[in-house]
Amino acid sequence: MFKRILLAIDPSSSRIMSVRMAGDLARLTGASVHVVHVVAATATFDTVIRLEDDTDAKRILDEAVTTLRSEGIEANGTLVNGLLNEVPGAIIAAADQYRADLIILSPHHRGAVAALFNPRVSDAVSHASRTAVLLTAENSGAANA
Repeated sequence: MFKRILLAIDPSSSRIMSVRMAGDLARLTGASVHVVHVVAATATFDTVIRLEDDTDAKRILDEAVTTLRSEGIEANGTLVNGLLNEVPGAIIAAADQYRADLIILSPHHRGAVAALFNPRVSDAVSHASRTAVLLTAENSGAANA
């Protein structure tokens, strides 16, 4: 079934559920997990503004990889830099490079009007990728249900 899982995480608390889901699936299928965290930036006129500190981004990535490895799962990770509109493409490129057969990520729910102006990464990835996509619950509170 799944042998190479790409786990795309972001700074939100939703990543906790995504890491847990990736770990569960990897244990069940014997898959390895590659974690990718896109450090997003936005451009305003001639200025690029990073939306996340490099130290925080590395901590988030290391936390996910360490959690998976502590569960006996073969895991590694990569930080990727990109503008907000490049995030879906960066995730898809990472999945292609890793030769993933599954992408796991968390959707962030917005209203239809908000999504028109700021498309959801999960929508863009699931529509453009040739790889199967699994969307996890949005918040870690769902794990306790």
